[in-house]
Amino acid sequence: MKPKILVILGPTASGKSDLAVKLAKKFNGEIISADSRQVYKGLDIGTGKITKKEMLGIPHHLLDVANPKKRFTVVEFKRLADKAITDILKRGKLPIICGGTGFYIQAVVDNVVLPDVPPNDKLRVKLEKKTTDELVNILKKLDKKRLSTIDENNRRRLIRAIEIASALGKVPPIKKHSDFDALQIGTKIDDKELRERIHTRLIKRVKQGMITEAKNLHQNRLSWKRMEELGLEYRYLALYLQNKMSKDEMIQKLETEIWHYSRRQMTWFKKDKRIKWTDTNKYNDKTLGDILNQK
Repeated sequence: MKPKILVILGPTASGKSDLAVKLAKKFNGEIISADSRQVYKGLDIGTGKITKKEMLGIPHHLLDVANPKKRFTVVEFKRLADKAITDILKRGKLPIICGGTGFYIQAVVDNVVLPDVPPNDKLRVKLEKKTTDELVNILKKLDKKRLSTIDENNRRRLIRAIEIASALGKVPPIKKHSDFDALQIGTKIDDKELRERIHTRLIKRVKQGMITEAKNLHQNRLSWKRMEELGLEYRYLALYLQNKMSKDEMIQKLETEIWHYSRRQMTWFKKDKRIKWTDTNKYNDKTLGDILNQK
């Protein structure tokens, strides 16, 4: 029998982290974060990284494992996640993957063999001179399917996707037989409440010191360019701190972009019919039992 793992996934602000902690408490589990920006040290408030208090004593893996000055790839994530799962299983505990980065989750659940395409510095220099719209159009021509899963304002990811597509064409990732028996639970709430949560959480983060965090990152030699590459909060914080937009404009634009990002996350997740969806507002032991019995 394959070892069992639990996956808690869903759009941003849908209650994944809280649910994962509850389930880890109930089923003697440990949590592996599947978030493409929470892997970076120092990106705490802006990414909504779970705090020690919120962890309730549950061990969390793959947080703060990378230097934000360097790009962290899905290949690196899969290697570290597989290692963490093996370690957790050896200790007789349940591995619980929690996050919203669909490609990271799929890489582990389906044991995707990923193309290890080395950086193409010459191509990157050429692409850096392009506008964001031009990058979107280039990727659309090379790999339209990949474009549908990417943040179109994230230049770093656009350039990397073009780099891979240019090297491999439209060859999809090769999948092996999965090593795990994975139960995937998706967190969902209605759109109106999700938008309200996104707004409330964003204002809270600003009050908690998100702007100061961004200033400190830059003072520690994280370039404006790199902050913009990291996307969403850090992209707009960098623009604001360079006086390229007002504080109100930053908040308004960022709220809209986070909402659009949540829609892209759902577009990715809805393609996987194995996911069992649950309303986090109505979660209780019975609803989870119902989901478990559906498998």
